[in-house]
Amino acid sequence: MEDQELKSAIEAILFIAGTPLSLDRFKNLFEDATQEQIEAQLAALRHDYDGRSAGIMLAEIAGGYQLATRPELAAWLRKFRSVKVSTRLSKPALETLAIVAYKQPITRTEAEAIRGVNIGGIMRNLIERRLVKIVGKKDVPGKPMLYGTTPEFLQYFGLKDLSALPTLKEFQELEAGEEITEDVTENNKSDAEETQTAEDMATSTTTGMNATEG
Repeated sequence: MEDQELKSAIEAILFIAGTPLSLDRFKNLFEDATQEQIEAQLAALRHDYDGRSAGIMLAEIAGGYQLATRPELAAWLRKFRSVKVSTRLSKPALETLAIVAYKQPITRTEAEAIRGVNIGGIMRNLIERRLVKIVGKKDVPGKPMLYGTTPEFLQYFGLKDLSALPTLKEFQELEAGEEITEDVTENNKSDAEETQTAEDMATSTTTGMNATEG
């Protein structure tokens, strides 16, 4: 397979994927290409985007590769009238998620002891949003469930892996970033509403041109 053909195919797949793709996934797709060839063309794509200051970039997120909008262009994305941002996590949900992220695997009781409140509803919400999952059972009487974060958690915050977790303060600030999810018309939005929306938005780490909620 020619290098240019391989690079073009990788780019096309990344464009429509909507989620991070691992190197193993690419190896399964391109059986005639070596891992070195695939890595070389991924690096070439990144160089192409960076070299011409493109509006998108090739990012390593959640153990894979994904096309993403550049953070420095967030102001222009905010001005785009036909975008909708995903629902932000509430402060209690973010605090609970931070506890799970830094203490995993952790039981619900252990997390409640840290927060000092019941988190049953919050935990269900985080599981429904696929940010938290059950990772096993603790080897103690009653066998309580253990919880941990998911690949979608890494994608939501634009992290390569758990080793890239920021400090707790930085983690709390990350929630200011909201993913751009889908084009919608907002012709009736008032100037005041637009101003408030702009203040609530921040850097997006979503997929290039067909971003979907992670």
